[in-house]
Amino acid sequence: MERATNGLRSEGPINLPPGFDPTDQSPLDRATAIAALTQADDLLEQSEPDQALPLYSRATASSERDVAAAGFYGLGNVLYRLDRETEAREAWQRATSLGDNTPVAYRAWRQVAAALVREGNLGGALDAYRQCERIAPKGDRAEIASRLGWLNKETGNTGAAQKYFARSRGDAMAPFMTYLIIAVTVVTSLAAMSGAATPTGYLRAGSLEAQLSLLPLAVAHGEYWRLLSVTLVHDPSSILHLLFNMYALWYAGQLVERMYGSWLLLVFYAICGIAGGAASFAFGLPASGWGVGASGAIFGLFGIVLVSTRFHHAILDARSKAIASQVGVLIVLNLVIGLTGLLNVDNFAHVGGLLAGLWLALVLPPGQVQTLGSAWQAPRGARPRAQTAAIRVVGVVALIAVVGAVVAFGTAKWQQDPYYHYLYGSAMVPASHAIGAQQLEISD
Repeated sequence: MERATNGLRSEGPINLPPGFDPTDQSPLDRATAIAALTQADDLLEQSEPDQALPLYSRATASSERDVAAAGFYGLGNVLYRLDRETEAREAWQRATSLGDNTPVAYRAWRQVAAALVREGNLGGALDAYRQCERIAPKGDRAEIASRLGWLNKETGNTGAAQKYFARSRGDAMAPFMTYLIIAVTVVTSLAAMSGAATPTGYLRAGSLEAQLSLLPLAVAHGEYWRLLSVTLVHDPSSILHLLFNMYALWYAGQLVERMYGSWLLLVFYAICGIAGGAASFAFGLPASGWGVGASGAIFGLFGIVLVSTRFHHAILDARSKAIASQVGVLIVLNLVIGLTGLLNVDNFAHVGGLLAGLWLALVLPPGQVQTLGSAWQAPRGARPRAQTAAIRVVGVVALIAVVGAVVAFGTAKWQQDPYYHYLYGSAMVPASHAIGAQQLEISD
């Protein structure tokens, strides 16, 4: 069976040839060199550093950089085990000098940085950890940023320390996608409000509001973009509707963006918005109704924050924790208000978006910040990556399938409605017809 040593793989046998002399300095073929490294690794694991030392040393003479780098990295580990720390650091530095594209480069830089910290050379350690940061795997970046934060703090550079600590929490960048969604929504909503309604309160045909609002019969006729475009328009009779929703979006969006990243926030927002629109389309609106507002999508973000912080236990800074702690109360309060009928609110949109957000966060844990699971779970106990990815893909596909089924149900339902046949059963539909006798806001 093929065996990997320090990220290297041998195409030949992994056993040393008979009569192999680790003190001989003649060139080694790749397979023999990797076999020497493999045996040296085994000896080191068996607490036999003296026997591993000559094998690692032999591999360092290889003409192939990745093999030589692995030899120097292992040599450093052996020397460190033998309490020869300065020599160990020098061996690790030799490994890093062979390039960042070797399999051991990142681990060697980490060892160099840690050795320099033990020697009290904090400036050198800072430089080494910066090298680590350049080539660190995604799962280690937060840890490296945290160490850079502490080293900068110890050396008196508080500004850089704050920057690195923020990066370790995943909030180094401003939540630009949250701001972008807010900006697009505000501009579109304000543009749509002009001339949106007739003097009698009907939605004016041909207006931007009418083109983007959630009109159930129009959706059933194939205008499925309205399930998402509804998030871009708000009640034309009250600017407060838009202001409240944008405040809620700023409140929840920045947390989701910090935990999942900018592009996943956009994807989540769209999926939750469509799920909320689908629930409203199928169950919430009457045939003559029309819906506006982004709170189906916003409730989805609330659900994501709730699961990420209460189930996955995302590790956040104090300010983010304080914001996240209020999400559960906001969800319950808004659902109660909707159920009481005190406001003209479509609770189906809220519930649809919320359920989508809860499910998305359940199958997709935060990737931009650490969670208790990622911080404490042992690597050997973790589920294989391929299996984890497959579960997540299946979870997202299942949600899309459910939303699709809801849309199909709503389409079949509304296509049986007499008013649908009045509007779309004949080619002669009055151009001045104002759709919507009742407004239901898909929002607070």
